Amino acid sequence: MDYTAQETATKHEQILKYIENLKIGSKISVRKIAEKLAVSEGTAYRAIKEADNLGLVSTKERVGTVRVEKKLRDNIDKLTFAEVVNIVDGEVLGGLGGLQKTLYKFVIGAMQQDAMMRYIDPGSLLIVGNRSKAHICALEQGAGVLITGGFGTGEEVKRLANQLELPIISSSYDTFTVASMINRAIYDRLIKKKILLIEDIVPPSMEVVVLKSHHTLKDWQRLNEQAGHSRFPVVDEWNRVIGMITSKDLIGAEPEQTMDKLMTRNPLTAAPNTSVATAAHMMVWEGIDLLPIIDTNRKIMAVISRKDVLKAMQHIQRQPQNGETFEDLIWSGFAEERNKEGYPIFRGAITPQMTNQLGTVSEGVLTILMKQAAYHIVQDIKKGDLVMDNMSSYFVKPVQIDSEIEILPRIIEVSRKFGKIDVAIYHANTQTLVAKAMLTAQFIDQV
Repeated sequence: MDYTAQETATKHEQILKYIENLKIGSKISVRKIAEKLAVSEGTAYRAIKEADNLGLVSTKERVGTVRVEKKLRDNIDKLTFAEVVNIVDGEVLGGLGGLQKTLYKFVIGAMQQDAMMRYIDPGSLLIVGNRSKAHICALEQGAGVLITGGFGTGEEVKRLANQLELPIISSSYDTFTVASMINRAIYDRLIKKKILLIEDIVPPSMEVVVLKSHHTLKDWQRLNEQAGHSRFPVVDEWNRVIGMITSKDLIGAEPEQTMDKLMTRNPLTAAPNTSVATAAHMMVWEGIDLLPIIDTNRKIMAVISRKDVLKAMQHIQRQPQNGETFEDLIWSGFAEERNKEGYPIFRGAITPQMTNQLGTVSEGVLTILMKQAAYHIVQDIKKGDLVMDNMSSYFVKPVQIDSEIEILPRIIEVSRKFGKIDVAIYHANTQTLVAKAMLTAQFIDQV
């Protein structure tokens, strides 16, 4: 008897497979798909929207929907010229055929043309004004061109761009604004690249061992001996997850009882683009050890265990930090010291970015600082990550820009799975209490 999940292709999946096999750059329309595969236009539309979400197609103004190369997460920090068009609200003047090419760096053309050419390589994007000779030289070097200030370019330049399939883009923004917008987009992608998703830790050809709803206790016992574990997803005839079965569910069961009578219905599931941290939170919070991974049609794709998640999170902690979040930036200005009793104290100053409209420190910033202090003191005695359960905060005094503060976290209680931490913030000069919080958290390093 075969207990692995077999694919049953629906019309929706057939359309996705058809789109995936199209040549990069092929134009796609709802009507053509419907006629080609003999499906309704509604079905074709939904499948094309799903293909867009999966990164298989892209819809562009004045171009339409085209098949594009799916961007791998390893290259998520790299932009295509098409994405630059969207970022800067640009208009493509020529070179439409090269919109899906990858941009490796951008060069600001604020120098003489001879000097400019030394910095331009194939795959570059030259950001420059209405300087036609610079446009031609950049294209000949294998680079795209972004013209700022809303200017256009000559017909000769457009013909060369079309011939070389290198985009000429015009944006109404000035050079500084355009460069800032592109830099911000790359920076945001670095942060996304740092976030590990379930699809990053699940093998693409993973064989999933499942039970069907009509299988019996005898089938579970046979599968338990083969697979070596006791938890299995239960699926229907279309391989959609409908339940989970564990050894606890089978206590007192008759040998011929079917899974649909014994399983736990409506189990927690996750999508491939769910972050590993979110999956860990779900599994700890709900006390589950196996999480089914499903596609948009609820068909099972894989399963991950708590052990898989914890191993992945340990890997994250060893990776270099590419791109900082707001929390990283806020916490980066604080240094750890020790008082006479040996307790840690975190000391730093309030910067202008931390303030609210009244010129005093934002309550949200104080909350982040207290949470970060609690996290760091817990790390001293218990390695692993934690999930915040509850936080009760009290804001006592306002703090002005450039004021120095001290954060004093104290562990009240730490057990195998839970922790309670008290955090107080004082004004460094007057030792006046500024804010106080009580936090409770769960640890996610338990298997």
